[in-house]
Amino acid sequence: MMESRAVIGDTDMLKVMQQHALRLAGKALDDFDVVDSTDIARFIKKEFDRSYGPGWQCIVGTDFGSFVTHHSGCFIYFGIGNLAILLFRGGGASPQDITAPAKARLSAKAVEA
Repeated sequence: MMESRAVIGDTDMLKVMQQHALRLAGKALDDFDVVDSTDIARFIKKEFDRSYGPGWQCIVGTDFGSFVTHHSGCFIYFGIGNLAILLFRGGGASPQDITAPAKARLSAKAVEA
């Protein structure tokens, strides 16, 4: 379970979305070689697009800088081992664009927590 070794650097996401991001990163690291940072980023981005609607961006690597604009509640930066992962929702999407099924999942998970 790689996600248990994750260290969150900064986030404004709901706890349930943070946990989802960490689980996906752990799964990606199980499924892909650690040097395949583009495949890892693609997997996480596509899963977040599917779960929470379009507009997610994911950057994975060992050494990168960034300066991004993101929607409120849609940003996480964390590390697992020597990899840093930046996941955020930018572009034309807004928190209101989160699909109804995703809102229902978030509400149900928030009640469980």
